[in-house]
Amino acid sequence: MKINGYEIKPGAYLEGANLRGAYLEGADIKGADLEYANLQGANLRGADLVGANLRCADLVGADLQGANLQGADIKGADLEDANLKGTILEGADLEYANLRNAKLQDANLQDANLQNAYLQNAYLQGADLEDANLEGANLRCADLVGAYLEGANLVGANLKYANLRNAYLVGTILEKKEETQDDTSLSQKVKELEEELKKYKDTLKALLDT
Repeated sequence: MKINGYEIKPGAYLEGANLRGAYLEGADIKGADLEYANLQGANLRGADLVGANLRCADLVGADLQGANLQGADIKGADLEDANLKGTILEGADLEYANLRNAKLQDANLQDANLQNAYLQNAYLQGADLEDANLEGANLRCADLVGAYLEGANLVGANLKYANLRNAYLVGTILEKKEETQDDTSLSQKVKELEEELKKYKDTLKALLDT
């Protein structure tokens, strides 16, 4: 698959490539496969990377401003110093991704998986992190001024020196919920009911088949 004359494939060498506004999802594939690709300093501004595979890709200093990365797999990718202003990263998997110094102002990170991500000194002003998983993430010195963090999971996150001024923190999860005896009993009852229902369904099916 070629875009703007560049070969789009796993491990592709695309350092400094101009893919501005490129549509990388394609009608015949679920998402562009750029696993382990070198995209250092690449221009991906406004690119459509919905569902793309960018696992372990090198995106250091890349320009992704306004790009759509909804549902993309970016696990372990290096996005240090990348420009992600206004990007759509809703539901994206960024576990263990390196986002040090990344510009994520006004980015949509709803439901994104940022577990154990490196976000030191990241710019997240006004970013939408509703229900995002930031468990174990390193947010040391991150700028979260005005960020929306309702329902975000910050269990074990490093927030030392992070700027949370005017951030919306209602419903933010800061500690793991210990399962109570009542929760355990309820879960067991639900499981028992599901098993009973399955038995009834099997019996009904057997009667109808006779």
